[in-house]
Amino acid sequence: MDAFDKGSSITIIPSQNKIVGYSTKYSRGKLTGFKNYFVIYADKPFTKYSTWKDKDFVKDALEITGDHCGAIVGFATKKGEKVNLKVASSFISLEQAELNLQRELNKDSFDQTLNKAKLAWNEKLKRVEVAGGTIDQMRTFYSSLYRMLCFPHKMYEINKAGEVVHYSPYSGKTEAGYRFAGTGFWDTFRALYPFLNLVYPSINIEMQKGLINDYKEGGWLPEWSSPSYSDIMIGNNSASVVADAYTKGLRGYDIETLYEALLHGANNEGPQATGRLGIEYYKKLGYVPYDVKINENTARTLEYAYDDFAIAQLGKALGKPESEWGEYYRRSQNFQKVIDPETKLARGRNQDGSFQTPFNPFKWGDAFTEGNSWHYTWSVFQDIDGLAKLMGGRKEFSKKLDQVFELPPVYDNSYYGETIHEIQEMVNANMGQYAHGNQPAQHIIYLYNYSGEPWKTQYWVRETMNRLYQPTPDGYCGDEDNGQTSAWYIFSALGFYPVTPATDQYVLGAPLFKNAKIHLENGKTIEIKAENNSDEHRYLNSLKFNGKKYSKNWLSHSELMKGATLKFDMVPQPNKERGTDEKDFPYSYSTDNK
Repeated sequence: MDAFDKGSSITIIPSQNKIVGYSTKYSRGKLTGFKNYFVIYADKPFTKYSTWKDKDFVKDALEITGDHCGAIVGFATKKGEKVNLKVASSFISLEQAELNLQRELNKDSFDQTLNKAKLAWNEKLKRVEVAGGTIDQMRTFYSSLYRMLCFPHKMYEINKAGEVVHYSPYSGKTEAGYRFAGTGFWDTFRALYPFLNLVYPSINIEMQKGLINDYKEGGWLPEWSSPSYSDIMIGNNSASVVADAYTKGLRGYDIETLYEALLHGANNEGPQATGRLGIEYYKKLGYVPYDVKINENTARTLEYAYDDFAIAQLGKALGKPESEWGEYYRRSQNFQKVIDPETKLARGRNQDGSFQTPFNPFKWGDAFTEGNSWHYTWSVFQDIDGLAKLMGGRKEFSKKLDQVFELPPVYDNSYYGETIHEIQEMVNANMGQYAHGNQPAQHIIYLYNYSGEPWKTQYWVRETMNRLYQPTPDGYCGDEDNGQTSAWYIFSALGFYPVTPATDQYVLGAPLFKNAKIHLENGKTIEIKAENNSDEHRYLNSLKFNGKKYSKNWLSHSELMKGATLKFDMVPQPNKERGTDEKDFPYSYSTDNK
């Protein structure tokens, strides 16, 4: 048993076949009073045991504390005999770890525990039933759903009084209420949280309560929590996570405190990648300049603009005065400040208003985050119609989208000084400049719906699922990234995707399976039928919504929550008439709200 370095303790209790201890090691953040307590029971007596410290055994010592501690135990066994260990942990105390073990495992055998785990997972996985695909597609789908549901992690525990409590990494104390960790909103605001709001809203209500505790105890909402604030990634995407939950109908928590937290984060620079780095420039100029030594500045501008939109959506939904939320709608148009009129691409912009020179749109990093200009230009979720106008109109917008897939997968890695894995994954995918293995590009495929060419979305969605997701050890296209990459697949396999979180709409793709059922927590069911679906029949000819012809390129969340039957007629050739009428395009929300 290795309790790790950086401070640990371990105790062997032979009379109880038991080992207890703690580790204080963690990977990132600034944690106050952190200890990961553990308790281990064996179902056979220890016949040998010893502790060790650093590199030396400690003779006759059953308890040891130091920088790097551990223990060794042995058992007298017959050939083929199994020794079972029951293990539990706590961030609060050894007593709480013991309580967690009794509550979770009690006197259950290994097989009983295994069966309970199967039942627990099946209860969650069967919320979405799919049929009519290949065995590999089924394996990929449920593996992705499983992966998605592993994030974020519950960090709360139930004390002996039956109360929900948690260790606070900010105060170092045991505090009341919910808490979650192990998630980065830069990734997960895009599809994971929207999927929770659709299918598993009750757990996200707990998560929203946990965010309130983060704000009260630490003074900021986390942007990457592992388990404290972590000084990585960019953006202020807690705004999207909070706004999407409320606009999708989640209730039962203190939304006013969360709204206050969003306003605080949107207008201040916080510690460890909380708030907004470069906020004073953003408020004064409408963008974070390229020449002020703030890395990934253009990506920050684009993300701040969308986050402002999310705050405006929430403020409007809460009935706040228009003078308040209207300002955030105006700020959501700041994306226009960094779209270069010459190249029609996102480009770094200096304090004096000039654009960065030289400019290489294939350069990763620098003005962007783990991507290049071809990836980040499309991060205008809130006003895609406005982006299209900057490119010269919808036809030019579509041509620009086409280039993403037509250009070779070339790159400039000079900012990093090496080929980071996200770059290599783009090259391996061989889909041009489309870098699905990293999150900023994942929604791009769905944007053809906004310019009246939805069949291109349908083609590339299926190509991405076929090429980049397989049920094999090397069958994943990049980082799991806290469940987001899996969430893209789950939504896409069902036939729609949340391009703009914090709104009511999902943008249409085309389903992967012949049949699917989504069992909602409110007792309603969304049934998706595509009986003639196949790899050859990947294009949408027509759609019926509850038996009526449906021409729109998007679906309403609020309508789906009432229960719905969607019948997709799939054909081998694209229907270039359906979805071309402007009235059927997805909304471009900021333009509408102006």
